[in-house]
Amino acid sequence: MRREHSVEPSWFEGLFRDNPDPWNFESSPYEQAKYSHTLQVLPCERFAAALEVGCANGVFTQLLAPRCKRLQAVDVSPTALAKARQRCAGLRGVTFEQRIMPVDAPAGPFDLVLLSEVVYYWDDADLARLARYLKSSVCSEGYLLLVHWTGQTDYPKSGDEAVSELRRLLADHVAVQVEDRCDSYRLDLWPRS
Repeated sequence: MRREHSVEPSWFEGLFRDNPDPWNFESSPYEQAKYSHTLQVLPCERFAAALEVGCANGVFTQLLAPRCKRLQAVDVSPTALAKARQRCAGLRGVTFEQRIMPVDAPAGPFDLVLLSEVVYYWDDADLARLARYLKSSVCSEGYLLLVHWTGQTDYPKSGDEAVSELRRLLADHVAVQVEDRCDSYRLDLWPRS
């Protein structure tokens, strides 16, 4: 049965306390394929300021960092952030912050916002907050990159529902540049329009 409200931060913290890699980010073939695909579709060799929402234990942060002059990575779990900081120690331009998105979103502007496996955790009210935030925080030459699992969930939205709803809320603020569907995930790249 689907949750009616956004998933609580304590749920994520519990996962990372029980297991430092609860979704097997380090070893899952699904994750590795998704990371490779995500890096391949990035429209720029280097971004001035990027935001990674839901960085978890920093596995993808470590891969994305060389493509960014400044990368701000946020997550709700302090345990996950501690692992991410440890993993990415020594990488230049990477900062980590504990934030509950979208109510506690960092100030922009960003020329890349990565929303990977996060949008379906939010209910309608939080999706509306997220859309308002993105309209003001993604710069005019910037991009939104979304990657979401398309299988069954008990989250407030499925991957397809979350992406479709966010696209509707952003309306003419974004265009669709890439809309790839793979066996178990979708990848969407939206430039600001």
